[in-house]
Amino acid sequence: MVTTVGLQNNFIDALLELVQLDYDAAAAYEAAINRIDREDYKDVLKNFKKDHENHIKVLSEYLETKGEIPPEGPGLKSLLTQGKVVLADLVGATTVLRALRSNEEDTNTAYERLNNYEAIPEEIGRALENGLEDERRHAAWLDKTLEEE
Repeated sequence: MVTTVGLQNNFIDALLELVQLDYDAAAAYEAAINRIDREDYKDVLKNFKKDHENHIKVLSEYLETKGEIPPEGPGLKSLLTQGKVVLADLVGATTVLRALRSNEEDTNTAYERLNNYEAIPEEIGRALENGLEDERRHAAWLDKTLEEE
């Protein structure tokens, strides 16, 4: 899936879309956690899900200070992100991890784009930088784990 998050001209609109994408990612991680048997993988995936939930919390709080109503749950795209994980379950843990890696491609792209906006308000800049660091860490773990599989 190719995301359009971060291509919006309006920074607030992009943030709203980013929160939605984080909800979708958290839902995909939940689906994966419920389908993978390896406890060591589950522990890592639970932490990644928590990262996405933290992004949602921080970004939503910022949006509320700007008078915006942030998304409150996964959107229609979560059917795609979760669906990849559910279908992957039919073939095993490696395929589930590949589905998650595909989803992380979108979150990495979105956070990179948001971090490249011209006028990022100071009060949200660090949160976006932290989010990008988290997304890169998720992708790196998935890449390393998939190489070892």
